[in-house]
Amino acid sequence: MTESAPVTLPHVLVIDDEPNIRDLVQTALRFHGFSVSTAETGDEGISLARERRPDLLLLDVLLPDVSGFDVCRQLRDAGNEVPVIYLTARDTPSDTVTGLSLGGDDYVTKPFSVEALIARIRALLRRTRRDETSNAARDEHGTLRVADLELNERTWKVTRAGVPVELSPTEFRLLAYLMSNAGQVLTRSQLLENVWGWDYAGHSQIVETYVSYLRRKLDPLGPSLIHTQRGVGYALRAQDDS
Repeated sequence: MTESAPVTLPHVLVIDDEPNIRDLVQTALRFHGFSVSTAETGDEGISLARERRPDLLLLDVLLPDVSGFDVCRQLRDAGNEVPVIYLTARDTPSDTVTGLSLGGDDYVTKPFSVEALIARIRALLRRTRRDETSNAARDEHGTLRVADLELNERTWKVTRAGVPVELSPTEFRLLAYLMSNAGQVLTRSQLLENVWGWDYAGHSQIVETYVSYLRRKLDPLGPSLIHTQRGVGYALRAQDDS
């Protein structure tokens, strides 16, 4: 009888100095099929991230020794590209942009829904696996290009025809997903799952809202790039072939 290969659970490292948060998240993650390590300080978290090579970090911004932003910066400077979701009680736009521009991937504000957090973790892990095998046209600097539109996932900068475009974190994630799948029609459910981390279509109106936000910022700079496939979803391409 052939033995089956052991199942490797996705490993999440939780870095948070609040014991109740660590215990809650650790219990929820294990219940949903993850293996978990925890750390109380930034320095301890950096050591564990280097030693155990987790699949994802849940990283508190306000730590007792160094900030979560500094933890992410040090890991990125060392070439560690582990996906990072920040956990924070602060929700100002400047904090969000700072954290994501340093190499973070998502931002969850305390207090949070455990179910929503698990969904975002799964969505980010799926997105990471897809990006590792994607044929999207990224250069060595992490820049995606479609026509005259450029998006750099490392520096969190977007330009069109050389003109900087200021985007919110959600707008940036949506545009990055559309550009990573340029030419493909993406359903509202796909967009919800991969951008917002929701695996159901009950809030599809938010997709239309954010697509309209992107169009308002991109269309004044050139021909429309985001096209609607009526009854299905949206596609980003250089010209509307329909």
